[in-house]
Amino acid sequence: MTDWEVVVGLEVHVELATETKLFSHAPNRFGDDPNTNITPVCLGLPGSLPVLNRRAVELAMTIGLALGCEIQPSVFHRKNYFYPDMPKDYQVSQYDRPICVDGVLDLPNGTSVGIERAHLEEDAGKTTHLGGEDGRIHGAQEALVDYNRAGVPLLEVVSRPDIRSAEDARAYVEELRAILIATEASEARLEEGSMRVDANVSVRPVGSQELRTRCEIKNLNSLRSLQRAVNYEAERHINLYEAGEEPKQETRHWSEDGRTHTLRSKEEANDYRYFPEPDLVLLNPDTRWIEEIAAAMPELPAQQRENLVALAGVDMDTAATVVSKGLAHLVSTAVDLGANAGRAIIHAVQNLAIDGADNLNPAHFAELIEMEHTGALTATQSKMVLAEMVESGLDPASIAQKHGFESMDSSELEEMVDAAIAENPDAWEKFCEGEEKVQGVFVGAVMKASKGQADGKAVSSILRQRRG
Repeated sequence: MTDWEVVVGLEVHVELATETKLFSHAPNRFGDDPNTNITPVCLGLPGSLPVLNRRAVELAMTIGLALGCEIQPSVFHRKNYFYPDMPKDYQVSQYDRPICVDGVLDLPNGTSVGIERAHLEEDAGKTTHLGGEDGRIHGAQEALVDYNRAGVPLLEVVSRPDIRSAEDARAYVEELRAILIATEASEARLEEGSMRVDANVSVRPVGSQELRTRCEIKNLNSLRSLQRAVNYEAERHINLYEAGEEPKQETRHWSEDGRTHTLRSKEEANDYRYFPEPDLVLLNPDTRWIEEIAAAMPELPAQQRENLVALAGVDMDTAATVVSKGLAHLVSTAVDLGANAGRAIIHAVQNLAIDGADNLNPAHFAELIEMEHTGALTATQSKMVLAEMVESGLDPASIAQKHGFESMDSSELEEMVDAAIAENPDAWEKFCEGEEKVQGVFVGAVMKASKGQADGKAVSSILRQRRG
């Protein structure tokens, strides 16, 4: 691929974290029984009228401001298409006058990606095809439609074709997701569909500025799939050009067998017959409203990373991991309350990859780290207590007391170490000869004998004392 350059633009659909849908009072909830969160507005029944969700507009402007966009007056349109997931046979969206325009997203590696627009629209329902392959309509025997998602507020963030590699495409989505989490504008769960990615991919000779025929890969629901799909599609285009052929502009489907497949020919705007939505007026946020949202803007991921580097002395990659998990505020606040920064970072990176971790009480987290630091909890006990803190919301002292976690008497611990040495004479001989890796034999034996209550650091210290 050294003679070719990849050109990628991304369209990211973000479900906004509102209590109700974009134009009705139906609940905006994931995972409820099919076709329970619906109203006449969702179904487009005669006489039903949409009422715009103010909170959805606020979240859209929040994301736009975080991306450096201009907030402008916008108009809703009807985007007409016929498919079972839209009972109205049209989608209410924004066409030529979106609410957010002309932004930029700076990636951690220094690359800047332009934001063309970010527009509000309602989501479609979910169609499940049965009897075919990979849930696709081709070859399916029947289809089930769930309208719970129909009408959920979406913000579609459209980048400019500034991305030049699959790795940068992944980094773009990771950074955008971090912004969504930091602003609490969306849960941004790729696996649940609250964040979905379409990738427009083309290639051109290195040094060329032309934009060649692109293909759109729809509904990529993981970072791994995005990266693989972009690489595959770019290579497919290159092979076509080098064989004297050209790709056709079309929409393609990514299959986890590692290939893209034709889904349909690419639609143009006139295929949708856009016209202004007659039941909704011009959306024109005033300056005061925009300034209020800007003033309430939380610390964004780029600043969070810089603060963690300064606060805890970690490298940028470690800081980025903490931020991507939505744990920067937890760590920073706990350190401000007196927690050891190193231990806070270790827990965030290694032990908090669980649902609900971002809701952990920072004071409780700081208390846990202090208990570990003073020896009231071993590292193993601390990890167990931390997991239960996330699940129950209780303070660490209460959880430790419930489980009977107490620091071991030093003489009792020494007896266990001596017993482990006696039971493993060959390993002890190797340890005395300088083979540090066999230390794990003794630590493991003591941890087993103490049922996890021993402090691994204390065991290691006693072993070194015994070795002399």
